[in-house]
Amino acid sequence: MLTLQDIRDAHARIHESIYRSPCVPSQTLGDITGSRVLLKLENLQMTGSFKERGALNTLLQLSPEERSRGVVAASAGNHAQGVAYHAARMKSRSVIVMPENTPLTKVTSTKRFGAEVILHGVNYDEAYGRALELAEERGYVLIHPFDDERIIAGQGTVGLEILEDAQPDAVIVPIGGGGLISGVACAIKEQRPECKIIGVEAANAPSMKAAVEAGYPVDVPVYASIADGIIVKQPGVHTLKAAQKYVDEIVVVEEEEIAAAVIMLLDIEKTVVEGAGAVGLAALMFRSLNLKGKRVVIVLSGGNIDLNLLSRIIERGLIKDGRMAKLRIELLDIPGQLAIVSDCVSKLKANVVEVYHNRSFFDAPLGKTYLDVTLETRGRDHIEEVAAALRHMGYKVQTI
Repeated sequence: MLTLQDIRDAHARIHESIYRSPCVPSQTLGDITGSRVLLKLENLQMTGSFKERGALNTLLQLSPEERSRGVVAASAGNHAQGVAYHAARMKSRSVIVMPENTPLTKVTSTKRFGAEVILHGVNYDEAYGRALELAEERGYVLIHPFDDERIIAGQGTVGLEILEDAQPDAVIVPIGGGGLISGVACAIKEQRPECKIIGVEAANAPSMKAAVEAGYPVDVPVYASIADGIIVKQPGVHTLKAAQKYVDEIVVVEEEEIAAAVIMLLDIEKTVVEGAGAVGLAALMFRSLNLKGKRVVIVLSGGNIDLNLLSRIIERGLIKDGRMAKLRIELLDIPGQLAIVSDCVSKLKANVVEVYHNRSFFDAPLGKTYLDVTLETRGRDHIEEVAAALRHMGYKVQTI
């Protein structure tokens, strides 16, 4: 089984080629959650995630003959980029199998780092099956994304750095296949056993929690998630053993909670984090973890989020916070009504984003029509102020 010395050896092996990400305090998030929050910014790595640590540690331990054959990996994106980037640095060929629905930004980045990308299957497990076939057919060396002690040791270097920089009471870590939390938990618990290790999974794929409860790896149903990087059907054998030995608690978070955490990190910390990387903050915000007043490090594991998805998350976050709203206003179907509404909205300092006015497709009474107006506002009170002013002028108004 993995040891602390394995992780220390990995750190000595990779530290010159890996960015030592900062562990920075967040006063605002601390005020919101009641904890003393520090953020381990693994989203700042060259490839945008912690995954390159394990990939590099593994590649450095391959023989010259194995490197000459080339490597193959299956990944939804972050492991792919880590393998591709460091394989290219070592002049070794890399082939990456990615699910067909992998965000375009991750596919493009993996190709840019020098890999041959093959899109196959609807999820990680189907992509992994194809990677196994390629390893057998073409002689490539398979680099597993999480269930390999060389990978786990590399990811564990995150834990060594956290201990040196923060001396935390608790560390919150995302869980997909379990490579990151296995390494981090081993590195920390072997030196600071009183430190609490909390793992976080997406509710759409709680595979490690199910495996720990069952006592062995089990398949769980998986569903699409904005935390695509941790959607794994079954954890590894090595990672499950480490979780059973070192992890104190595993919690799951819902999609809306993950989205809220992404928005909060962007808005408060000016930090772009993908859904999988934001689950730790979601857990601290929305679950009872009994960490009030404690020194808590949250590992922000990656920042490779698709911009289209990010824009949708931002829009939904703005709506939820009351900074964007859509009003449906019933108007008399006569000239000048749009101008009157616009003047009212303008005087109340709300900004019109979009207007939809089409009498033919609204089920309005004869002689009347509906106007849908999307507004940028200062919050829910401001929305109600605009709606109340329009009602005072005789209009029927509803928020949609």
